[in-house]
Amino acid sequence: MPLSEHEQRLLEQMERALSADDPKFANAMRGSRHGRAAKRRLLIGIVAVVVGLVLLIIGASTSQIWLGAGGFIVMLAGTIWAFSPARGTGAAAGQPPAGAPGATRRPRPGKTRRGGTFMERLEQRWDRRRGQW
Repeated sequence: MPLSEHEQRLLEQMERALSADDPKFANAMRGSRHGRAAKRRLLIGIVAVVVGLVLLIIGASTSQIWLGAGGFIVMLAGTIWAFSPARGTGAAAGQPPAGAPGATRRPRPGKTRRGGTFMERLEQRWDRRRGQW
């Protein structure tokens, strides 16, 4: 069932407010060009795990230890490949390492620059929005 015009306007207003309040989260929810690359990495990893499992079973059934060990290594590499982030993606891309000169310090996760915890700010936004309706 399609949304009414009023509901569409409210949804767009909430999206704009979310983008203004937390742009990093809004970008993550929108999806990115890295989504396709992550799916490809996961698919390749799954294929590698299956191939490694087949090699492991063949190696065990033919009593060839080197083939079983190779299958296990392929399975392990496929799992690591599937669940590790691609190089150059993520929040740290393009930023110097934490101990490097020029690295910026991040604020503590519990507190924000505007003051208050995440939950306090969330409650304040909720109260403001309830007052608008």
